[in-house]
Amino acid sequence: MEMARPMADIAGNPTTFFTKHEFLIRRLHSLSGLVPVGAYMVVHLLTNASLLNGVGTFQNAVNQIHSLGVILPVVEWLFIFLPILFHGIFGVWIIKSGQSNISHYRLSGNYRYVAQRWTGVIAFIFIFFHVLHLHGWFHFDAWMRMIEPLGFGAFRPYNAGSTLALALKGVVWPIFYAVGVLSCVYHLANGIWTFGITWGIWISPAAQKRASVVCAAFGVFLGVVGLSALYGAKSLDPAEARKIEDKMYESRVESGEIKPNPEKKAE
Repeated sequence: MEMARPMADIAGNPTTFFTKHEFLIRRLHSLSGLVPVGAYMVVHLLTNASLLNGVGTFQNAVNQIHSLGVILPVVEWLFIFLPILFHGIFGVWIIKSGQSNISHYRLSGNYRYVAQRWTGVIAFIFIFFHVLHLHGWFHFDAWMRMIEPLGFGAFRPYNAGSTLALALKGVVWPIFYAVGVLSCVYHLANGIWTFGITWGIWISPAAQKRASVVCAAFGVFLGVVGLSALYGAKSLDPAEARKIEDKMYESRVESGEIKPNPEKKAE
């Protein structure tokens, strides 16, 4: 059943760049949602959920990521931020170019189509503010000093669990993260299903039904992981967590594994 009119028909101008390359753009958009964006999200949520195993486990995971040093910003932009921007921007373009027939055919597939669009918008907004809230986007001191008074850039890799717990104090941010994480999870799980159709992996109704069950189970699992990570952060005692993190930091400095961080010394 057709759930979206071809963009070339809607735009009325088949000679534009987007309509001319619609086939390629749609497939690159579909692929980028799975790799690297979707794959990174799974790793990210699993890493955060390691908080349930204790502050030390989470801190070790963060230390491993930040052991990349000056290469880390390059990796983040090439394999995380730019793919997310590509997927989000072209996702908005696809949304604006398509039409749902949900008002005419009230089928579960159409509701999934609409939910996919809206969770994509929510996920894009959520990721922007999530990165701004805890990361700050850029690794420049001047930028960080500018956004910190606004409550952004709150995460510190050498005090990972404690700064995360402090950043999630109150009610507003936890609700924001719960809605954002579940939107991302649905968008990925249902996106895997549509990916299989787009790329011709499951074509028959029976294959699509089996894929729906697998994708739904994956979505439930990842949703539990994401909410568990949020629960782990909310359950931490920031003061106690900081003591553990500081001991781990001092041990790494004394062993020569890392050099003293001027930012931490200034706190």
